[in-house]
Amino acid sequence: MRIQCTWPSSEMRLGSSTFLKHLSFIRNTSYRTTTVRPRCPFVSATMSTVSTEKDALSGQTESTQITQKPLQVAKRLEKFKTTIFTQMSNLAVKHGAINLGQGFPNFDGPEFVKEAAIQAVIDGKNQYARGYGVPDLNNAIADRFKKETGLVVDPEKEITVTSGCTEAIAATMLGLINPGDEVILFAPFYDSYEATLSMAGAKVKGITLRPPDFAVPIEELKSAISKNTRAILINTPHNPTGKMFTREELDIIASLCIENDVLVFTDEVYDKLAFEMDHISMASLPGMYERTVTLNSLGKTFSLTGWKIGWAIAPPHLSWGVRQAHSYLTFATSTPMQWAAATALRAPDSYFVELKRDYLAKKEILVEGLKAVGFKVYPSSGTYFVVVDHTPFGLPNDVAFCEYLIKEVGVVAIPTSVFYLNPGDGKNLVRFTFCKDEGTLRAAVERMKEKLKI
Repeated sequence: MRIQCTWPSSEMRLGSSTFLKHLSFIRNTSYRTTTVRPRCPFVSATMSTVSTEKDALSGQTESTQITQKPLQVAKRLEKFKTTIFTQMSNLAVKHGAINLGQGFPNFDGPEFVKEAAIQAVIDGKNQYARGYGVPDLNNAIADRFKKETGLVVDPEKEITVTSGCTEAIAATMLGLINPGDEVILFAPFYDSYEATLSMAGAKVKGITLRPPDFAVPIEELKSAISKNTRAILINTPHNPTGKMFTREELDIIASLCIENDVLVFTDEVYDKLAFEMDHISMASLPGMYERTVTLNSLGKTFSLTGWKIGWAIAPPHLSWGVRQAHSYLTFATSTPMQWAAATALRAPDSYFVELKRDYLAKKEILVEGLKAVGFKVYPSSGTYFVVVDHTPFGLPNDVAFCEYLIKEVGVVAIPTSVFYLNPGDGKNLVRFTFCKDEGTLRAAVERMKEKLKI
């Protein structure tokens, strides 16, 4: 940093308090590499991105060479870059593209839930919540879980409320996985799985689900399990493919876990968006509750992704590890939003029926549109995602195609290669979402019909 100060004679006699005020201005100003013209009439400065108190006091006119230090990150996170969702959404804004990439609705959640949050704030429910959840929400989660699975769980000992399902995933990995433990993932997978397992020091094994039906390769799964396998992580309905694990697949996974004393972590955030078959919770299968952590959240079902209300359901001996990690990650989740989440989970069945009906209509608009454009569209039985083969359009891989789609067509999709341990496995596939209003979906389809040519 180089600071040039011209001190008029009157300013040379500044009292100490006035001098310190000017000095405080210099120290507290946010600097970039540019010429800064502070309010103080007697100071002009050329600042680097780094400034020190010593420089400010010295008044030296000679240049000091400042080299920008390389970004630093722990080795366990070196391989992970800015998330693909952030990258694509930033490109969308830059190019004015319609965002069918990141899975957040462009419409709001139900009024009765928002009103419950407002009322909770007004009622003064604004201080730290109990670490593992507001009692009313824990009870509502237990009631909903019983209704859907038939399982009776203790809301005080077996439910942990977290800051979204992403934190529930992290707390589960960090609380129950030891360095060197093997954890099996089904690729493609939600990107936080691998990242949080890396934080836990786990050894990740990938089992690839392949189109067109993304069925579980049972023999490959059997051969992947070893004496060091601690857990299998599944996601059903599955992001990004829309696959739902069948009863037969779940039964086989369950039997392998029981036989080999393996845990199951099951991400079920899209359980209310099951279109072509009933959702089956792994914990409900015989002998599985005692070895399963069920992960879920409010955001997808109630279009309130920004609230970040999630939870983990597990027997006490597994909840202990989840809660220990949760205590030192976030400790507690937003109090008024928890009260409102309890109201949401007590919604009448008609809400969930209408939710599914609405998403089925949106899905039809997007799927039929993508087929008309020329994509090969793979079946989606659940979630609000559709995976397609982009290769008819001649781009070399999924990243190149998505960049072209944004810049030249004005529509955003997500390249799926980032969801694989071996990125080449996903180079032909991209993911679209239909959690947008019908007008947005139709506009995106029209753009692709007009500008995207085979």
